[in-house]
Amino acid sequence: MTSTADLYDEHGDALQSLPLQLRSFGGVTAFEGPIRTVRCFQDNALVKTLLSSPGDGAVLVVDGAGSLGTALMGDMIAQLAVDAGWAGVVIHGCVRDSAAIAGMPLGVKALGTNPRKSAKDGVGEVDVTVELCDVVFRPGARLYADEDGILVER
Repeated sequence: MTSTADLYDEHGDALQSLPLQLRSFGGVTAFEGPIRTVRCFQDNALVKTLLSSPGDGAVLVVDGAGSLGTALMGDMIAQLAVDAGWAGVVIHGCVRDSAAIAGMPLGVKALGTNPRKSAKDGVGEVDVTVELCDVVFRPGARLYADEDGILVER
């Protein structure tokens, strides 16, 4: 994969650069793929459902409203994502089981960690446009992530 810095040098403003400083948790630090989205708040049922379905190399962007109160993904859901062929998960929220996730062949970026699990009510929206720090994540647009950050097609 071409580095995000080189991609930005080549494509400039055709790409959006996410200024949010997310931490890397997965065993893969550089990943890319078409975007799928979930918007939810302290409820990861939709995250689990989507990551259980065929990923075909996609990246799930989870708008968890920046909540640090509960984790939206743990090692069991991350393993579902690996098994289903997802390239990565970007979470505007927390993960748990970070040591286990670090050993998985999956790109994972999130705000931080919290051992507290989330609700399982299925409240939220799937495949809607989400916006984080003025960067628009449209389902189907391509996302590129590495150690330097995240770029998204406009």
